[in-house]
Amino acid sequence: MKKINIVYGTVNGEAEFVARELTTFLDGESLENELIEHTDLPDWRPDLDELLLIVCSSTGYGDMPDEIFPWHVALEQENPSWQGLEVGLVGLGDSSYEIFNGGIAHFEKLVEKLGATLIQPTLKLDATVNYAPEEDTQEWLRGYLKQS
Repeated sequence: MKKINIVYGTVNGEAEFVARELTTFLDGESLENELIEHTDLPDWRPDLDELLLIVCSSTGYGDMPDEIFPWHVALEQENPSWQGLEVGLVGLGDSSYEIFNGGIAHFEKLVEKLGATLIQPTLKLDATVNYAPEEDTQEWLRGYLKQS
């Protein structure tokens, strides 16, 4: 199995919590993984032969968190080829807001633009019904791991 890199963008800490719980889950599955801290993101780029998981919450206006936004902008400007890179996207949102899961939607567009392959459809979690997003995310990832 490929090394799994996890990147997160969080507003109130929920996406960070989900990302950290993912590392614990992957450690338990004896799968190599690395959590990329937001302070390391500006210069970090994924290796194309590894798997990238992005966990991103949204602001009330559908924007992505400040800590991940510069990385997204840099990738858009650099426009690297992500051909061959497998990516999993997890969005944390709240459907009571006008724009639901807008943060991860920006990454959906970027992944498509850069030519990466989604491991499965984006997991878009809703805080009004998904009370344990870390468990939902692990179950979603487990589905992919069973296939590979």
